[in-house]
Amino acid sequence: MSKMNYQKYKQYIPIQLSDRTWPDKTITKAPMWCSVDLRDGNQALEVPMTLDQKLDFFSHLLKLGFKEIEIGFPAASDTEFRLCRHLIDNHLIPEDVSIQVLTQARPEIIERTFAAVKGAPKAVIHLYNSTSTLQREVVFRMSQDQILDMAVYGAKLVKDFAEKDDSCTEYFFEYSPESFSGTEPDFAVRVCDAVLDVWKPTPE
Repeated sequence: MSKMNYQKYKQYIPIQLSDRTWPDKTITKAPMWCSVDLRDGNQALEVPMTLDQKLDFFSHLLKLGFKEIEIGFPAASDTEFRLCRHLIDNHLIPEDVSIQVLTQARPEIIERTFAAVKGAPKAVIHLYNSTSTLQREVVFRMSQDQILDMAVYGAKLVKDFAEKDDSCTEYFFEYSPESFSGTEPDFAVRVCDAVLDVWKPTPE
């Protein structure tokens, strides 16, 4: 039996950061834990949880002490949209708990997402778009600049929707370059920096 020809695979470029200090730091207090168990996404069970099951699960996560809970991808699933609205409309989210939802960088998806979370005490809008070489070239057939523009456009829409929301919701933003491990490091940095330039985050 022949050995695997591992040499046909391109090695990832190592990143040398001689001035980094975080590897030597010691964690002295618990970090902010975020549960992502309620979002089905493309890893959904063959028979996804029902609305009642998700409500029971959310209640259990609160009992465990989670202060940040990803409750779904509301634009991708009617059940997850209804879960968002049920939790908010029935005041089931404590004031000190942030819910988190996932959205692609597409206008109709972002609009549906904000409709799902409006009125929550605190909401994290987790925006993402594909950045890997394979997805750019095969799926989207777009250049790096076009993919970057997609991320920036999505970031602007998220910011605009949050600013125009007249509810009491306190919004937080999160961005992920999807398939980061298959993305050129310098391009991943470019995209993230471009999104940050739109959002202009503060320590708070």
